[in-house]
Amino acid sequence: MPELALSLQFARRLPDAALHRAALPRHRAARWLRAALDEALQAAEITVRVVGEDEGRQLNRDFRGKDYATNVLTFDYCHAPVLQADLVLCAPVLAREAAALDKPLADHYAHLLVHGALHAQGWDHETSEADAEAMEAQETRILAALGVPNPYERG
Repeated sequence: MPELALSLQFARRLPDAALHRAALPRHRAARWLRAALDEALQAAEITVRVVGEDEGRQLNRDFRGKDYATNVLTFDYCHAPVLQADLVLCAPVLAREAAALDKPLADHYAHLLVHGALHAQGWDHETSEADAEAMEAQETRILAALGVPNPYERG
């Protein structure tokens, strides 16, 4: 198991901060991220930043050219032997999605942290249908091992 150095940050003006801090305590974030790390890695240095809608939108616009806040953004700097990445989670988007999917906010955080960690390791669901299916299957396996229901199953 790779060693994990985790920095967990919450934006200062985060709406419903207590709700998001409760759904994403440090020990859970570390557990979820460790589960998503490739065992071939020596270590991982990951910063997780939970932001509001304005910051999420600005980052998505500036770095992806998309003018809306998205659920997770992955900034990967080094893949191996030490993974270095920043994962930015937009709290209001995650809360809306969890409510629309009728699932616990903590489960949605788990899913998006695993999703972002896989992106940081080179997984990509936007390159082809086969890649999307492979990434979805990997996420589902990891989450199942963590006791989190399949995020892609609908009702």
